[in-house]
Amino acid sequence: MEIIRYKDFEPDYRNIVKVANNEWVDRVPLYEHLVGEKVIRETTGTRPFDLMFSKDMAESREGFRQYWDFFKQMGYDTASMEFSSCGILIDGGALGAHKEGVIKTREDFEKYPFDELPTRFFDAYAPYMRNFAETCPAGMKAIGGVGNGLFETVQDLVGYMDLCFMKSDNEELYADLFKKLGDVHAQIWKRFLDEFSDVFCVCRFGDDLGFNTMTLLSTEDIRAHILPQYRRITDMVHAKGKPFLLHSCGNLFKVFDSIISEANINAKHSNEDGIAHFSVWVEKYGDKIGNFGGIDTDVLCRKTSQEIREYVLDCLERVKGHGGIAFGSGNSIPDYVPTEGYLAMVDTVREWRGDKRA
Repeated sequence: MEIIRYKDFEPDYRNIVKVANNEWVDRVPLYEHLVGEKVIRETTGTRPFDLMFSKDMAESREGFRQYWDFFKQMGYDTASMEFSSCGILIDGGALGAHKEGVIKTREDFEKYPFDELPTRFFDAYAPYMRNFAETCPAGMKAIGGVGNGLFETVQDLVGYMDLCFMKSDNEELYADLFKKLGDVHAQIWKRFLDEFSDVFCVCRFGDDLGFNTMTLLSTEDIRAHILPQYRRITDMVHAKGKPFLLHSCGNLFKVFDSIISEANINAKHSNEDGIAHFSVWVEKYGDKIGNFGGIDTDVLCRKTSQEIREYVLDCLERVKGHGGIAFGSGNSIPDYVPTEGYLAMVDTVREWRGDKRA
């Protein structure tokens, strides 16, 4: 496996801020929602995930230093980092671990310790946020913030199927869950933005609202229960002078104009060809928001390096000049993505935008 090295690359996070504010920049920024352990290890020889969240703060800082270094070596202006709100939920796991939901009734709701969650979040993550910020290289900043959006957090306490039953059986409790967890998210984001956001040039959370044919909740429920809570966060982010990026998978076309206008997002990430090619998102919304994404992760898994190169070049030419574009996979780079496929994508973008080989 050939790993191409480049010279004279100087990261500049301002490129991706312009993109998030829907400005075209000639040095199209690379962007990934996340990159798994295997690709980082096979390209740099380091294992930052083994160290970043160590209780040993020196090990933690070294892990974050390695993490930043991977993104810099690969030609990114930013690194992506979220600190998971689902990770601090008491008796959570209905979404990620497929456990039984902890909230099923009004009694469960009333006794659940929602008020403890903001303190738990910062008790768990504040030292690591500081280490992450202190190891940021010159010219770089991060994209991210408080991970998991409102819908994912609700699901992690209730479970998706039980949430759908609750909508039918107890609509008042259903609505109250979104309001209460919206309050929790707002409290966490306020403190995060006040104390820990300097290293983040673009704020984001991931909240998968759909699947390949439609949204997971009705568009009416998304507008009534989710978008107003998003707006509380985006208003705070904008008050700090930062753009907001929404990562959300699924077929969102029926509700996406509302997401843009009512949630007031600046940019969106996630696309797969089974729903629509990246260029379709750009054609539909490139006059309104920045578009992050590009290559269906399945393409990176199944195609040869030459086929990936041809696919990437075609996609870049189709979206060139149409508002703000940050390019990479349409979803993420988990460990099942071949490193060769990832590198074929990255190297094609870097050559296309004019990065010089060492």
